[in-house]
Amino acid sequence: MISLRRFLMVLAACIVILTLRPESPTRAQESYSSCPGGRASCYQSGYAGLTPEQEHGRDTWYFWTGGDLDASGKQVVGDQALWRILAVQSHGTFDLLQAVDSRYRGQRFELFGVISDPDCRKATSPDQYGLWLDDCSSPDVPKIPDIPGEPAGIIGLRKFRNPRFDAAQWDVNRYMADPAKVEPPYLIGVACGFCHVGFNPLHPPADPENPEWRNLHPGIGNQYFREQIFNTAKYPPSRGLKPGDFRWQVANAQPVGTSETSQVATDHINNPNVINNIANLNDRPKHRERTADGVEREVYHVLKDGADSVGSACLDDPTPRPGVNDTACAALRVYVNIGLCANIWTTLHDPVYGLKRQQGVFDPKQARQENSACNEGWTATEARMEGLEAFLRTLPPLHLADADGGTAWLPRDANVVSRGKIVFAENCARCHSSKRPPQDYTGNPTDWYRKAVMDDDFLNDNFLSDDERHPVSEIGTNSERAMASNAIEGHIWQQFSSETYKKQPDVHIGDLVNPLETDLKLVPVNATGGRGYYRTPTLANAWATAPFFHNNSLGIVTGDPSIQGRMTAYQDAMEKLLWPGRRLGLKTIRRTTQASTFRYEEGGTVCIARNTPIDLIANVDLVTPENFRKDNSFTRLMCHLTGTGHLNALFLLVDNAPDFVQDRGHTFGSNLPDEDKRALIEYMKTF
Repeated sequence: MISLRRFLMVLAACIVILTLRPESPTRAQESYSSCPGGRASCYQSGYAGLTPEQEHGRDTWYFWTGGDLDASGKQVVGDQALWRILAVQSHGTFDLLQAVDSRYRGQRFELFGVISDPDCRKATSPDQYGLWLDDCSSPDVPKIPDIPGEPAGIIGLRKFRNPRFDAAQWDVNRYMADPAKVEPPYLIGVACGFCHVGFNPLHPPADPENPEWRNLHPGIGNQYFREQIFNTAKYPPSRGLKPGDFRWQVANAQPVGTSETSQVATDHINNPNVINNIANLNDRPKHRERTADGVEREVYHVLKDGADSVGSACLDDPTPRPGVNDTACAALRVYVNIGLCANIWTTLHDPVYGLKRQQGVFDPKQARQENSACNEGWTATEARMEGLEAFLRTLPPLHLADADGGTAWLPRDANVVSRGKIVFAENCARCHSSKRPPQDYTGNPTDWYRKAVMDDDFLNDNFLSDDERHPVSEIGTNSERAMASNAIEGHIWQQFSSETYKKQPDVHIGDLVNPLETDLKLVPVNATGGRGYYRTPTLANAWATAPFFHNNSLGIVTGDPSIQGRMTAYQDAMEKLLWPGRRLGLKTIRRTTQASTFRYEEGGTVCIARNTPIDLIANVDLVTPENFRKDNSFTRLMCHLTGTGHLNALFLLVDNAPDFVQDRGHTFGSNLPDEDKRALIEYMKTF
């Protein structure tokens, strides 16, 4: 008979085991088993070995928009509220309900770079309201009890019933003419997966217009996304923006595979940036910083400039839980940025063009107290953040050796790879390795790296970045994204950046080309308030994620997600990285292709000459007096003068980030012998 003492010991051990957090698998395993509809590949069969918490996080990543309606059933709590606000205030220029038109299915990837939902199909007729929306009636459509909404036909977009819709008032033609005039039957919300889910480099689709679920990957990022072309899309295309509209010029100049994350709320800097690929999160370095609440925390540097350095500070229980809530507030800030609490923070600025008032500061706690819908959306989303982080921690790097047909592209000369390792140790590892010399190491760090890279496990559990912020004056790349101001003191997202970030030393930015006289240089500018830095990006998945740089400007855009397409882009980007003379240089200055105009809602017009640098106009931060926005003799005269281009030099005086050459800088390694450059290119194929 078991003694009482032994029984109590066993019971205590069981209690401890049951209360422990489930061990996270280091890798999510792909598995494609049976699907409800009998197909070989579906969302439900995606990743095997996930814990329930990780599965919950995966659902959040792909489908969560912040919720549906509040307890009253009258207020929208999810981010779909923002996209309705933008449709109204832009009078339909930005309208996701029109952008998802099913008649584009079969061309969506080619035209917009978006990914059609494998579980939906092209509509054969309009619905009862006259809208052309994908048929998503397949039995394979995931039915997740705590995820509201329905598929909208495009990965990452969800369709919701509009609580303000009145069938008696509905007129589809009136809506198409101006969505501000009538409430639509549906709202479209945005999940993280809209930008971050991309084609799986290991299993690329045979037809990008008709992928299967196995062809998608949650962390690679959509490298083919044409953000503003999609956001402003209309059917037929003749209803959309025209080249004579300056907004068309901005949209069509945005690099493929980027997102302008500071468009709403605008910082008046045209600084679209590449969508991050996510891998090896467990090995990402953290940094001790004082967050906005005055507490010192170990935090990640999120966003290109490392501004989302907030850890768990914004949570109802802000206690740091390493490995559990490290990304929670950065993720919540993204949810707010794409629409959570939009009914509050869109009142703190002019959300469409930023011309009517300056930004105010968004205070999450105050907003939640003032607005029940904001509070419900925030609370429900916060509750999902631990699961989301748990899921993201399962995403490994994607190796070329594991790709369908990838072995044909692998390095074949072991000696070349060995030399590439040494070149990496001597020239790259200082910034691009999370494995570093021990603190008590007293030798030359380069000697340590030379030995470390030769270990078979050097790339294992290596984030391939120090995740430190480095001044753009050191890196030399285009500084527009580093000049982003939404996170600095007094601006809208100030509570999501650390005090440490805000107190960084000023950065002196020089070597700025005058876009009007390219043989001349502009006066250097100072980046203040924490601006002027880029964090080191990871090199994981480098073979699959070209073009390079924070703005996707280095290398060709193939538009081809096949292995050959990716390797062609990788080779071109690496050669331009290491042989800077092959770069496009001045040709990367974004310019208008013809004379164009920007029309204020009040009727006034700004005229822009052909060949004008787009960022010369887009980077101007001026709250325009109402009389200047109206159609009158003064504004018509100004339109005539600016339309000649003769006054363009004046805009340089008020440009927030006068840095126009997109592919400049990061010339590290350019002085290496050609053989070493080629060896480095071969070695990095294994990342």
